[in-house]
Amino acid sequence: MCSISCTESTAKTTSRVAQLPYYTEASFTPQWLDPSVDTIAQIHTVPAFNLTNQNNEAITEATVAGKIYVTDFFFTFCTGICPKMTDNMKLVQDAFKDDPNVLLLSHSVTPEHDTPEILKEFAEAKDVIDGKWHLVTGPRNEIYDLGRNQYFVEEDLGLDKTEADFLHTENFILVDSNRHIRGIYNGLNKVSIAQLIADIKTLKAE
Repeated sequence: MCSISCTESTAKTTSRVAQLPYYTEASFTPQWLDPSVDTIAQIHTVPAFNLTNQNNEAITEATVAGKIYVTDFFFTFCTGICPKMTDNMKLVQDAFKDDPNVLLLSHSVTPEHDTPEILKEFAEAKDVIDGKWHLVTGPRNEIYDLGRNQYFVEEDLGLDKTEADFLHTENFILVDSNRHIRGIYNGLNKVSIAQLIADIKTLKAE
């Protein structure tokens, strides 16, 4: 899935719009809003959170304050979609490695296994840049609530799930400097990743 229609020719360098839409619920219906109007303050905002990264540092909403960030959900011993997602998230990291205003936030969906020590080993193996890309663990209920109810990463609309139901999705979510959701992308698809990189540049220009 992509926040807007993507083609090989347009996705590589630019967005097809001058301003990205806002997304406020799980259907990901785009809302085209003027960022200068008061209604922006009333739309869905990712709430406060308190997690721990691969360096055993607290990662909270203060970490991403005023930053654009991309988030996803993975686990270190996954042999299915996660390795490809990690490779593609690294493309995003490399595109913005010198930009302090763009961060990456990957949540472990198996926090009982993925301790900070395990995440550190994984980060070193995958060339994760400290301070740029945070691999986070924390209370399972908080991570699953963030994924399903705040970032809307799953596409199973209408299904009532709990933290006992495993969270596994290929979606990357783009969040702006005010913690508003501005895009959803297929983390397995190179064209979608190119569109994500282009959309981050568009978001920086707002």
